[in-house]
Amino acid sequence: MKTLKIPEATIIRLSVYSRYLTEVDRKGIITISSGDVAEGVGVSPAQVRKDLAYFGEFGTRGVGYNVKDLHHHILKILGLAQDWSVTLVGLGNLGLALTSYKGFRERGFIITSVFDNDPQKIGTTVNGVEVMPIEKLEEVVTANKTQIGIISVPSSVAQEIADKLVNSGVKAILNFAPGVLNVPPEVELRNVDLAVNLEVLTFNVGAQRF
Repeated sequence: MKTLKIPEATIIRLSVYSRYLTEVDRKGIITISSGDVAEGVGVSPAQVRKDLAYFGEFGTRGVGYNVKDLHHHILKILGLAQDWSVTLVGLGNLGLALTSYKGFRERGFIITSVFDNDPQKIGTTVNGVEVMPIEKLEEVVTANKTQIGIISVPSSVAQEIADKLVNSGVKAILNFAPGVLNVPPEVELRNVDLAVNLEVLTFNVGAQRF
């Protein structure tokens, strides 16, 4: 039996829907229509219905969706019905900003370990987590059964860190280091190159030149 492939754009929109539903729920709204969701996040009602239809029927025709129920279903689809242990490697300016980002914990991503190779940072504490030396990475990540790793180190050592994370049993990596990383096919890899994203913006802003 062929497995239905869900478009990545749909998963991204589900994340946006869940954030919107969080705000709607805080306002005490009980039910919501696909049109309301669409207006709130900037897509069409048909797109909302199509995205949700990949995963089943969640609403009642003519009534809409129960906000809490729909939010619960979307969080479950996204794997957010549980907390995730996350390790961060590289406590430079970006790494420090990432450890301070409250949105991770609010969405169930708990940074349980932080690693760096700077002697002045090792042994200090950031947001309640001790900074440990890279040499302890595999031991600690394996013991914590961490499944997600964040890499924010220079590109020259990023592959080495990725290898250590894979050897520790990490199943998904969010990489902020420029360049290409090689990981086994069973490991999910998401590259976030901030310069590339800025270049896409400048291209689009200047596209009228062509």
